[in-house]
Amino acid sequence: MNSYMHAAFNQIEVLIQSVTELLEKLEPTDLAIQPTENKFSVRQLLAHMSLICKADLLISDETSEEEMKTFYSSISISTTEEMKEALLSNFSILKKRYLNYSEEELLQTTTSYWGVSYTRFEWLLEISSHLYHHRGQLHAMLVHCSGKDPQVSLFE
Repeated sequence: MNSYMHAAFNQIEVLIQSVTELLEKLEPTDLAIQPTENKFSVRQLLAHMSLICKADLLISDETSEEEMKTFYSSISISTTEEMKEALLSNFSILKKRYLNYSEEELLQTTTSYWGVSYTRFEWLLEISSHLYHHRGQLHAMLVHCSGKDPQVSLFE
């Protein structure tokens, strides 16, 4: 693995660890928090986050919108244990795939079903950004809506 791939995966691993710690500290009542009507609850946000590594990998593989809808509808994740298992499993799938890419494949451009084109390495950066974005949302929801800081380090 080259140095920039190692660095990117290190950052995603930091994120995965912190989300895992957050999951372990949640109370069942925390999962029902939904600060804004028509937006994700904590449970829905965590279920979404647990699928990002695999879902965004599929998107980077030029999976169609219809196939993505089928992917999402085929999965039901509701418990923190299921979320943790899916998060770790889907990260493992992502990492295994990326470790097998050649330098040429990392520089190959693919296009999402909505028309955004990135190199495979850029897709990896997007996946990292996507995860960090939602972790920030999750942390803010817990702190500002439940009134308690989960005391989980978000950065090294």
